[in-house]
Amino acid sequence: MTHHDTIIALATASGAGAIAVLRVSGPDALSISNTLFRSIHNKDLLNQPTHTVHLGHIVDGDRVLDEVLVSIFKNPQSYTGEDVVEISCHGSSYIQQEIMQLFIRKGCRAAEAGEFTLRAFLNGKMDLSQAEAVADLIASDSAAAHQIALQQMRGGFSSEIKTLRQELLNFASLIELELDFSEEDVAFADRQQFEDLLQRIVKVLKYLIDSFSTGNVIKNGVPISIVGAPNVGKSTLLNALLNEDKAIVSNIAGTTRDAIEDELIIEGIKFRFIDTAGIRQTDDTVEAIGIEKTFTKMAQSQVIIQLIDASVISKSNAADVLSSVAYTKAQYPEKEALVVLNKMDLADKALVSKVFSELEPLHMSAKTGEGVEALKTQLLDLVHGGQLRNNDTIITNARHYDALGEALTNIQKVQEGLQTGLSGDLLAIDIREALYHFGRITGEISTDDLLGNIFANFCIGK
Repeated sequence: MTHHDTIIALATASGAGAIAVLRVSGPDALSISNTLFRSIHNKDLLNQPTHTVHLGHIVDGDRVLDEVLVSIFKNPQSYTGEDVVEISCHGSSYIQQEIMQLFIRKGCRAAEAGEFTLRAFLNGKMDLSQAEAVADLIASDSAAAHQIALQQMRGGFSSEIKTLRQELLNFASLIELELDFSEEDVAFADRQQFEDLLQRIVKVLKYLIDSFSTGNVIKNGVPISIVGAPNVGKSTLLNALLNEDKAIVSNIAGTTRDAIEDELIIEGIKFRFIDTAGIRQTDDTVEAIGIEKTFTKMAQSQVIIQLIDASVISKSNAADVLSSVAYTKAQYPEKEALVVLNKMDLADKALVSKVFSELEPLHMSAKTGEGVEALKTQLLDLVHGGQLRNNDTIITNARHYDALGEALTNIQKVQEGLQTGLSGDLLAIDIREALYHFGRITGEISTDDLLGNIFANFCIGK
């Protein structure tokens, strides 16, 4: 892929629609467009100012293809930093392809996935983390994911990293300078200020690394397994949460034999609910497979809702029920486990309250809807949605997470070296490594393989 030619792609979704937008970028974008565009006011596009829109027709010789609006963005005041022309035409698939092929015949090349954003990065319009945020913004399907991607695209995360990297680079330069005057035994870098900086960097890095668990949940959704014995109301609860009849509800035990999944967005956070097969001993081969899958889904989930039928709780079986709750928590200690008592409208409330007094369960009737909103609120609390409202920087990208972890390891080595009186040349090695990993995030240090891997995941036209 060369980045010095002129490219074209459909910027809107493929298929028929009211309008479509084709984007052209490169050194010949204006000249090619000018030869194919006939302004209704006889304007020459080459002489028009940037950020203007012009009405006219796209023509192939004497043949008129469509009436269009042409928008001009001259370099460097464009998305890619190059001359960019955007053609708004009617949304017929035939018209889109005719215009596209016409421009290709006149010297354009069909753009690769993400090539417009790649050119924006290469031309210094954005750094690599901002470019990756563009793809996240396009893929965002909840308010929280949108907010994080937008903040990152605006440079909130990269500005923090660039500031830390520059301060570290300044000290690294002083330490490198000391090496040139090693025989004179002079110190240019104030060691106490350096230690304070390292402590501050470690604090920021640890916060960003810890935020990845929240960011990953926001980006991909919180996986939640609804588990329990047969007929406790798992499918009814799933239907109540989704407000639709997603799962079959029956009085026959073992109705759900496979995991049923669906997504729900609650106050901007995406949750992925999984209705599982009821856990019990069974001779039914198919049901046994479903139960085995239940344990698999529990292991993959971040939250486990253990649903209990409160209407059948009695003095004789209370100990067994409590034992099952304790077993689940022991088997999955790293999971958030919520105990939910269902069918409370049919239960002996005094007995149930006494049996579960230490567990602080949520009371519910999935059939009537009582307690469903309280469950949603409790789930929101588990993912700490308040962080988003404070506009805190949150990491959602696994590549950034890995780079931050490597940088933290190197910074901690520098701290240890300072405490043990390590020589400046050895300190400089770890500092350079930390700077390298900071640079990987923003793209100040990048390779063709890395760029190809990142931008290959973009959609065509962006």
